[in-house]
Amino acid sequence: MARRALPGFALSLGVTLTYLGLLVVIPLSTIVLKTSSLTWAQFWTIVTAPRAVASFALSLGASLVAAAIASVFGLIVAWVLVRYEFPGRRVIDALVDLPFALPTAVAGIALTATWGSTGVLGRYLHAIGIEGAYSRLGIVIALVFLGVPFVVRTVQPVLVQLDPRLEEAAATLGATRLQAFVRVVLPVLRPSIVTGFALAFSRALGEYGSVVFISGNMPGKTEIAPLLVMTKLEQFDYPGATALALVMVIASFAILIAINSLGRRSRKRDLHRKRPPMARPTPPPSATIARGYV
Repeated sequence: MARRALPGFALSLGVTLTYLGLLVVIPLSTIVLKTSSLTWAQFWTIVTAPRAVASFALSLGASLVAAAIASVFGLIVAWVLVRYEFPGRRVIDALVDLPFALPTAVAGIALTATWGSTGVLGRYLHAIGIEGAYSRLGIVIALVFLGVPFVVRTVQPVLVQLDPRLEEAAATLGATRLQAFVRVVLPVLRPSIVTGFALAFSRALGEYGSVVFISGNMPGKTEIAPLLVMTKLEQFDYPGATALALVMVIASFAILIAINSLGRRSRKRDLHRKRPPMARPTPPPSATIARGYV
């Protein structure tokens, strides 16, 4: 029996399956089991209630918008940190990770104080009739704040490994900076941007602590789905809470599968483009000479 080059496969697989079973599969399966106590009519009534539909639409829509905005700003921040040298660069690089370590409640209070009608930035929006806090805009701002670090940390390593001579070669061929970025740099960064988008979206979809402060929590307007689930739990409506949670699990899982599928297709397409064409074999000199005599 041949020995494996990397021993410990059985043990590693067992640890992996145990982790997935104890911390992922079993907790999520309890949601399904708890929801099964409802009839289909009761389940449908709960998840299609106007308040529930509004919270689902707000959570999914705000998460998608915030993830898209975070992808743009995260790409710009990663580009600046990798391609430029300036005073305070290391400090800014460290500040990017601050939303990871900052408690979400603290982030919500800080964002509310900043974007409120009397805040440092919110007062200017309030002067033109735009509310930065206690509105849907505030929800997007909070989710962008939490999502940008995911994009930066997924794009930054790829930019570090990208050879600048590729852009220089494009410039020598007459390409402008924008053309070199779109045709040379962006195809290489696309998989990492998609990954950062997926991470930012998944974080935004389940965010509660920071959003609950800045949203205003108005039912049907600024109430997110996690807050509605918490409201159901506070009312001891456990089947209703698990029904809403099940819809969020299914929706988020389906969207993440779609995003990952797009990322895989993008990587396969890029690999196909980079693959050199097959060269036709050159016949040996003897065969060429023989054909010449025929």
